[in-house]
Amino acid sequence: MTARFLEAAGHRLEYAWWGPGPGARPTLVLLHEGLGCVEMWRDFPRQLSKATGLGVFAYSRLGYGRSDPVPLPRPLRYMHNEARLLPKVLKAVGIEDAILVGHSDGASIAIICAGSGGCATVARALILEAPHVFAEDVGLRSIALARDLFQAGDLAAKLARYHGDNLQGAFWGWNGAWLHPDFRFWNLEEYLPAIRVPVLLIQGEDDEYGTLKQVEAIQTQAGSAVEVCLLPGCGHSPHRDRPAEVLAEMARFASAVEIRRPPV
Repeated sequence: MTARFLEAAGHRLEYAWWGPGPGARPTLVLLHEGLGCVEMWRDFPRQLSKATGLGVFAYSRLGYGRSDPVPLPRPLRYMHNEARLLPKVLKAVGIEDAILVGHSDGASIAIICAGSGGCATVARALILEAPHVFAEDVGLRSIALARDLFQAGDLAAKLARYHGDNLQGAFWGWNGAWLHPDFRFWNLEEYLPAIRVPVLLIQGEDDEYGTLKQVEAIQTQAGSAVEVCLLPGCGHSPHRDRPAEVLAEMARFASAVEIRRPPV
């Protein structure tokens, strides 16, 4: 991986690319989790490009990795802000035909972007890994535990390898927002009926941050066809816990949607 930088809406963001550039075929756009960044995808993007034959693009959102920092506290609608920025990021690198691949917070950002019309002319499909459309007690307990591990355990040292000077902003921007009392009312279900592109959900049955209620909400309320891949014995990061199965599912789905619908 060679990290590069783009400019979008006055922000400098770290990004990387694997495989073919934007052109005749779609690009898989990776949207990382709440504590992620480009580097934390590790070897998965290269493997995904190899499995699909498509280009794979990933970037570190504001306050993560080597991207520009963000002031704290982050607003409770920070994912909405990132969804508004996403089309500008794609335009900066020339992506006009995308399959959005979001993990956790990244999946929520993909839902907002697709459901608000912000990605209507760009995204031909969504792959949502461990998505959230509302807050649940099980997830909030896990986020509180992460706070304890960051303050008194080794989590800060592990994350510092990836986020450097952005460490505090990356962690507290995410953790502080989710644990704010008002975040219990955070809900994205209003965006689901306006999603008009095919969706693949990948969910670990032992996800410590969310239950199958998240999957059921998307299945029943999305305005498009939704396929679901449930993985037993799998936690919040299927692409790390069960990479072979996840790669196979993503490759199958990407091939099907490429054939099924031409870009808008």
